[in-house]
Amino acid sequence: MKLYEKWIAKLKAGTSAQVDALLADYYAKETEVYKQILAEKAETFTGTAAEFGAKYGISDYEIGAFMEGINTSLAEPQDVKEIDLDTPLNFTIVWRELYKNMLKAKADWLYNLPEWDNFYNEDERREITREFRQSQQVHHVKVGRNDPCPCGSGKKYKNCCGME
Repeated sequence: MKLYEKWIAKLKAGTSAQVDALLADYYAKETEVYKQILAEKAETFTGTAAEFGAKYGISDYEIGAFMEGINTSLAEPQDVKEIDLDTPLNFTIVWRELYKNMLKAKADWLYNLPEWDNFYNEDERREITREFRQSQQVHHVKVGRNDPCPCGSGKKYKNCCGME
């Protein structure tokens, strides 16, 4: 069974209280992993998934969860569903994306780590936060009656979604 599958199986197998405890334990370990990575400025990792787990003190299924979480912050995303203990990992973290993804996940216990001071001062973090918030805002575009319909049908708006 692949590592991410083990993580999902653990989540599905437990009661609500067990899942809450599992997640609380995982978040504590995840925080420690990020503290180490940020303190070391460990931008790249090369080795097997088992070596990654041993280095940062996390179990096999926690490796799957961690890789799934960090995947969108990597220069080249990994196929997390195919990772097992012997899978060679070779990834580079994009720090700015990692910070933004922590904001997106509303993981204040991660984006407020003091280890981020190694990368960004308070003003730079405020700027990244502003960029992130702007990227999440919805912009409404006014469609005229004779404009192409935004649904992609190829018809005019008045003859498609704008019909009354």
